[in-house]
Amino acid sequence: MNTLQAGDNAPLFKLQNQFDEEVCLKTCLETGPVLVYFYPKASTPGCTVQAQGLRDSNEALLADKITVLGISPDPVAKLKKFSDKQALNFSLLSDEDHAIADAFGVWGTKKFMGKVYDGIHRLSFLINQDGQVEHLFNKFKTKEHHQVVLDYLQSK
Repeated sequence: MNTLQAGDNAPLFKLQNQFDEEVCLKTCLETGPVLVYFYPKASTPGCTVQAQGLRDSNEALLADKITVLGISPDPVAKLKKFSDKQALNFSLLSDEDHAIADAFGVWGTKKFMGKVYDGIHRLSFLINQDGQVEHLFNKFKTKEHHQVVLDYLQSK
């Protein structure tokens, strides 16, 4: 895994969201920075808590002109169910072939309960309006992810 770091150019991607609409990173950057967060699987406990925290903090993020984009390998239909059930107020993007996860360097070997498999590592990237990674969030608990992001923004 070769994870993008601060200063690296973010891959400009286009993916389908939970409403089967194309979302383009370049277009999102026109209004301000973008928080791209990768999560393993919709509707699992950790991913749900993380999404709820971002949902509840979205107003504060929008005040800083931050657009939130969640990316997982889930199909669009599963993202729609997850979004509806959790009343999410940001886009969830489908990366079924994990090409974007590969490009960001978040797809790789994982271990869970003695099993080794490939999957998404839970990392987040703040992309500035120039399309560069401003900050990599790689040390957080799912329930605190939103606060770690808000704390970083306040410290700038």
